[in-house]
Amino acid sequence: MIDMQSTIKIYADGGSRGNPGPAASGAVIFDQQNNILAQIGTYLDINTNNYAEYYGLITGLEKALELGYKSVEVYLDSQLVVKQMTGEYKVKNLNLQPLFLQAVKLKKEFTTFKIFHIRRELNKIADKLVNKVLDEHQILSV
Repeated sequence: MIDMQSTIKIYADGGSRGNPGPAASGAVIFDQQNNILAQIGTYLDINTNNYAEYYGLITGLEKALELGYKSVEVYLDSQLVVKQMTGEYKVKNLNLQPLFLQAVKLKKEFTTFKIFHIRRELNKIADKLVNKVLDEHQILSV
């Protein structure tokens, strides 16, 4: 039986080949026992790395809510997104502001929301998903 009150973990990432360039986001959601509950990879056309990072965060949060969870720990290798989400940095980039506002709105839907910056090598599963989406799209567009 799934405990919807338990805290789930979201590993989110985004990437752009060219920055801006072909971009994708990825989010992988784990339960307390480290079982994968969901994986979301999205192709984002031509965008920046930071845009893709935010998109990964948003799709992960949306999926967690869709699954019925209200307590999350989010892990990103984007220091910028983490510091903006914690209020340490302001969001000056006009293209990121709508994504930031959407992420903050989603954040408020959770009873517990924690966000952590991790080293890139600790975010391999989400990074791998981003690259898979980019590789698949590159094959399709050749």
